[in-house]
Amino acid sequence: MVGNFLGDFIKGAPDHPRHQLQPDVIAGVRLHRIIDAFTDAHPDVALVRDLLHPRCHKYAGVAVDVFFDHFLARQFTILTELSLAEFIPTYYQTLQQHEANFPEPARRMLSALIAHNWLPHYATFEGVDRSLRGIARRTQFQSGLDTAVLDLEKFYEPIGEAFGRFWPELVAEVARFGEKES
Repeated sequence: MVGNFLGDFIKGAPDHPRHQLQPDVIAGVRLHRIIDAFTDAHPDVALVRDLLHPRCHKYAGVAVDVFFDHFLARQFTILTELSLAEFIPTYYQTLQQHEANFPEPARRMLSALIAHNWLPHYATFEGVDRSLRGIARRTQFQSGLDTAVLDLEKFYEPIGEAFGRFWPELVAEVARFGEKES
């Protein structure tokens, strides 16, 4: 969990001494990168990116990530036996236990994540919209993300179907990674 959260904040080799990460966190960062690479190359993700490209252009992949988070939040029990509401306190507590070793940007992100309790909001259109508008404010160029929720509404069924095909393949990829790591 911790390594996966840190995946976007750790630059270079996660096992480099400057990061001072524990072996399980290093494995989590590597898993995060495997998931990113698998996701970026998946044909169903490409299909959704193409649907979103007219509005979001080069930021279509960002919108896909948020939209897939939406479907995961709505169907969270495909990930674990816990509901999202049951999972969140344990997730936050686990991250907080390791926070002292986080780079400063990850600490700020964790603080905002907990303060605003973002995770359950991904299950709603309003939460997706709020997330995308926040990302849009931080982009250097016009991203289309500030209105991308309109595409989620418009293409809800094909995006959900793409997620449904993608998810079991991602689970299999993660299992292969786990077998290699053990």
